Amino acid sequence: MASLIVRATSSPHSLELPSSFCDPFWYAAYTSANHEKRVAEQLARRSVELFLPLYETVRRWKDRRVRLQLPLFPGYILVRLALRDRLQVLQVPGIANLVGFSGIPAPLPQEEIDALRASLSSGVRAVPHPYLTVGRHVRVKSGPLAGMQGILARRKNGARFVVSLELIQRSIAVEMDEADLEAMPPAECGYLAAAPARPCK
Repeated sequence: MASLIVRATSSPHSLELPSSFCDPFWYAAYTSANHEKRVAEQLARRSVELFLPLYETVRRWKDRRVRLQLPLFPGYILVRLALRDRLQVLQVPGIANLVGFSGIPAPLPQEEIDALRASLSSGVRAVPHPYLTVGRHVRVKSGPLAGMQGILARRKNGARFVVSLELIQRSIAVEMDEADLEAMPPAECGYLAAAPARPCK
């Protein structure tokens, strides 16, 4: 599993601002269609810490097959910054806005980012999945994703473990052996790593 990750350090500022504006958090930046990689290059040049998870797919083009690295969350790139520095991101061509509510950018929970990075860095192959929030809540018992929580989606040829980011309403899926999953008791379903809290079913 490929991912583009760029780390950066914050520059000092002399203005006294609320901690919510001074402390760095992860945000989802909404991009123009098919501009995610180009935007990532521009952000890297501006020393903005970013995370653009990618997946590999094979597409047929004329008389041959072509391997492509595509964004796992089409139309979005994740950036870590303090809101006081948001113009570094918003001024990049191809970025429409930072996702939020009523015009205020909303940070992504650190737990979601940590879970996402851990799953992708383990070499597990993840692919985009239709946004999913309702279903049987499960936890991975063993393997590189042990401890992660998500939703079970059954298929004819196996099972998929689905993890969702509520803020951007995007999901990813990993093919798994159902024997490696265990149902979560209702009392433990208040929060799912990288997924919204929903009643267990």
